[in-house]
Amino acid sequence: MSISTEDTTRTIALIGNPNTGKSTLFSVLVGIRQHVGNYPGVTVEKKTGQMKYAGRQYELIDLPGLYSLAPRSRDEIVADDVLLGASLPRQHGST
Repeated sequence: MSISTEDTTRTIALIGNPNTGKSTLFSVLVGIRQHVGNYPGVTVEKKTGQMKYAGRQYELIDLPGLYSLAPRSRDEIVADDVLLGASLPRQHGST
């Protein structure tokens, strides 16, 4: 038995430094309006949305901006957990 990749939803995470347009890109691709601002720290929790492109379904994840992969703040922990595939968020200060 084989699994068809045509029906598989693929996940795309938007990650990068704060204030670089991740939420704006997310809003355009998913077709929903996100709160954005011209200053870092607007996105502090992950947001998810669905889009279809070339007949395939994608889940987009808009992550808080981060400067490093060594999280020090709650929003950096949220982004780090998604990248590591964690299903439950860690508490600030625990690794």
